Formats: sequence, structure tokens, C-alpha cells
Amino acid sequence: MLHSKPGSFRRYLPSSELLAAHEALIPCLAPSPLFQSIPESGHKYYLQFSTEDYRTGEDAGNCLATVLYPKKKSPPVVSIKCSHTKDQQEIQEEDNRLYQRIRHQSKPITGSNIPDSYGIIEPALEPVWALAVAGSSSIMWEKSTETLAYSLAQVKSVRQWIRKDDFIEFDYTVLLHEIPTQEIISCHMRLTWLPGRPLKVKHFCAAESRGGDEGSGAESGSAAAPAAEKGANL
Repeated sequence: MLHSKPGSFRRYLPSSELLAAHEALIPCLAPSPLFQSIPESGHKYYLQFSTEDYRTGEDAGNCLATVLYPKKKSPPVVSIKCSHTKDQQEIQEEDNRLYQRIRHQSKPITGSNIPDSYGIIEPALEPVWALAVAGSSSIMWEKSTETLAYSLAQVKSVRQWIRKDDFIEFDYTVLLHEIPTQEIISCHMRLTWLPGRPLKVKHFCAAESRGGDEGSGAESGSAAAPAAEKGANL
């Protein structure tokens, strides 16, 4: 089995399966002979990377992944298996703590320029940043190719919508950093979430440099995803 140069991945809540899959795409951009060319299918990469806790920076486990970039224009096919230092119950408890923190705000959360020009995120805005990372991963996974990858550069604006049910809902404008072109892509994202349910994301991205606009909807991984794919906790 081929092995890639180890990478690193910070754990965010709540879309763990999707985040780990997105992280697996990034090392493929680095020059490396560690891939398999499959006739009629595409290129298949074999990767290994580590995860760390978002808050503490402590080791959170390791992942092995394969990424197949099809010859036809379609999203990469990712298979991933992770070992983790926390069990599923602990992950779910952390999910619920974050959820309660957001639900018990005295007024709807709003914010802009997260992080700021100094790279600082106000503690009160850390939950919406964590959700932005999880939600934007569905966009980045969909847009990634064998030669292009993305990272979340900034939440330009965020607004919470008050709902009568138990879900939490946010409108985001996020800026994605495209690698290696260094372009900044602006996307609008509507995100809804309830612990134990899939994170739902609908988005629309400006694509002026490509002569059009892009939009999609996705239902990404749950906070209660299988333990082997849970790399996403605050």
C-alpha cells in the first residue's frame, strides 16, 4: 500500500465525516509519485494524516484515506478510516454543549470578519466559526479537483435565524482560498443543524473568473457520525 506524507487536520464540529474527507483531498495537490493510475477510472491517491483537537491542539487520532479523482467531471470519491482518542459518547456530549451554548444566547448571533485582520476570533463567535468550517467543507469537497483545493479564509458575515423548532440556522457569507491559484471565492451558505441529525447546507458561490455562478445543496455528516470518521469537535 502506498503512503502519503503525513498532514494535519484540526477537529471541528459537527460534520466530521465530510471534514475528514475534505482534509484527505488537500495533500493530493503536493507533488508526489504516491498515486495509482487506473485505466478508464482516474487517479487514486493513498494518504495518511493526523487530527488534533480544535481547542487544545492535542492529538485526536490518525486517518488513512484513499481518494479517487474520476476522469469524468465529478466530485472525488473518498474512502476514509480513522482511529480516535475520544469515544462517540464523548463526541456527542461536546456536540450538545456547543448546541446549548448557541441556543441559550439572549439574542440572535451576528458577526463579521471572522477571524479579524489579526487572525483573532472572539470567544463568543467561536461556535459560529466552527459551524462555518463544518458547513463550508461541503462546498470545498464539491469544488475540489486533482489540481485545485480550498480552505476557509474568513467568515465575511454571519446571521442567525430564529426558528420555532429545535434546529439552529445561520446565513453565512464565506471567503474560500483557492489553492494554488490564490483566488478568493465568495460563497453564500445557509446552514441548519440539530445534534444527532445531518448538517444541512445550501450554498451559492460567485464564480466571476469562470464566467458563471455555482450553486448547490448538500446534506453532510452528522455529529453522531461513526467513530471512525468523527474528526470534528470544538
